[in-house]
Amino acid sequence: MEIEVNSKTIEARKGDTILESLTRNGIRVPTLCNIKGLSPTGACRICVVEVEGISNLVTACSYPVEPGMKIKTHSPKVLKARKILVELLLSSHPDDCLYCERNGTCELQDLAVELNIRERRIPARKQRHKLDLSSPSIIRDPAKCILCGRCVRICDEIQSVATLEHLNRGRHTFIGTTMNSDINSSSCINCGQCIMVCPTGALHEHSHVADIQDLLSNKDKKVAVQVAPAVSVSLAEEFNLKPGKDLNGILFAVLKTIGFDYVFDTSFAADLHIIETANMLNEQKSNNEKQPLISSCCPAWIKFAEQFYPDLLPLISTSKSPQQMMGALLKSYFTALQGIAPNQLYSVSIVPCVAKKFEAQRPEMSTRGVSDVDIVLTTRELVKLIRLFGIDIESIEPQHPDNPFGTRSTSGKLFANSGGITEGLESTLYHMKTGKELNQVKLSELRSVNGIKEFTQKMGNEKLKVVVANGMSEIRPLLESIQNGECNADYIEIMACPGGCINGGGQPLRGTDKYVKARAKTIYDIDESESLKCAHNNPSIKELYNNYLNTEAGDRISKLLHVTYSKRDVLI
Repeated sequence: MEIEVNSKTIEARKGDTILESLTRNGIRVPTLCNIKGLSPTGACRICVVEVEGISNLVTACSYPVEPGMKIKTHSPKVLKARKILVELLLSSHPDDCLYCERNGTCELQDLAVELNIRERRIPARKQRHKLDLSSPSIIRDPAKCILCGRCVRICDEIQSVATLEHLNRGRHTFIGTTMNSDINSSSCINCGQCIMVCPTGALHEHSHVADIQDLLSNKDKKVAVQVAPAVSVSLAEEFNLKPGKDLNGILFAVLKTIGFDYVFDTSFAADLHIIETANMLNEQKSNNEKQPLISSCCPAWIKFAEQFYPDLLPLISTSKSPQQMMGALLKSYFTALQGIAPNQLYSVSIVPCVAKKFEAQRPEMSTRGVSDVDIVLTTRELVKLIRLFGIDIESIEPQHPDNPFGTRSTSGKLFANSGGITEGLESTLYHMKTGKELNQVKLSELRSVNGIKEFTQKMGNEKLKVVVANGMSEIRPLLESIQNGECNADYIEIMACPGGCINGGGQPLRGTDKYVKARAKTIYDIDESESLKCAHNNPSIKELYNNYLNTEAGDRISKLLHVTYSKRDVLI
């Protein structure tokens, strides 16, 4: 059908809302409450438009298009209404924009600029709220909340956790956890997807940029840093480069310039994770065990299982996540090579995930009281660190990561995308079973998975059935099928964030779907272009096993690379 927008005719689809039709035709209408893919609420009313024949303004996000409809998106009446709505939001909002975590990336701030709001015309009494610093991953600042409801909906409808809700009524309404408890006492799994949709500074990660500054200025400390696979393909968009461009070598050089003593690629530990998990799965298959092995890389998924499905914990792989494997090796093998005490080396991790902050401080992730990873930074924090040190990433020469963990396969790099863990695992397990290399083309079905997908791979005389799942919205039926003995999969990969780590809760806030797809594509392009594709062919991994891990009858392997989990009670 055809509709008229701002005196121009555009095509619209039957059943679409006005906002969907406008967006599809490249016409921008602001909104603070709408989430793509979820039913509209019209809560913020910022998206109001003028429709000929209707006396009142209508919310574009919830009003359906009709043939011949004539719409004005920026008429004087519309702009006046939007300005008043934003002024009402600002009337009770804190005046600390200069110091706010979201200064420059705040949607409310952007709207104030867009609507030319330059003074406070509507005075209002500000509500007093306690700053919630209880979580190692996420900080809640309810004073900056505008009640758009995005965080409530993403946590409930997308992540299936339902930690947040609207509390109280009328002008006393605010968003918090049940009974307004601290977030660390709640069911929060630290995935950070609430941060990604929050339009203001009401939710943000627990930042450690200042801690890193202090650490790097202390010449008596040695600081090692590892970089997760998704980070190098996520930075470009923050520095006005082509979205998805791989800055891997440049990033290693940047970190050296900033002052880190040793720089490593977490993809090396991802290779190690593949080997250990493949060994577990191979043993499980050989023993004809019927229950599946479930992935253990995602700390948000692990916390979800501990809280809601503790009976499935024995099925979760005991292999530590790549971050924690690398941390354990740095505090043991690497410190021995360098001749320094484990407690004299600070281990820093840079990841696209806020749940990794929670994972690093778990008591299970330490050896003799020394944490495997001391500080975790998100991609966003890394961007701030680079800008803080005034580094021009376009003029710096690329460098390689340091040895002895300097080589990685593309299987390790694929961990950034949903399905990547399974790809690497299948390649290595196929080699274990047949002594041959698996044709990589056969694994293409594991790519670009949305929701849940099953895949079966023949391995000699056996078959391996896997399930790949990302995002938590459809995960409960899958887990219940395992509980009921109805799932016949051999391996299940679960990532809490839709699309995997590439779309993690610590990624750049301006990242649109287009940017996320560009990051994922670059990861697959790296896999296509490089020759070392499989973890079991990584010479540095072989050297590690021969020179260190296998020298004490496997005892080091269990102590450094494996961990188990137990039921976690949710207090509220």
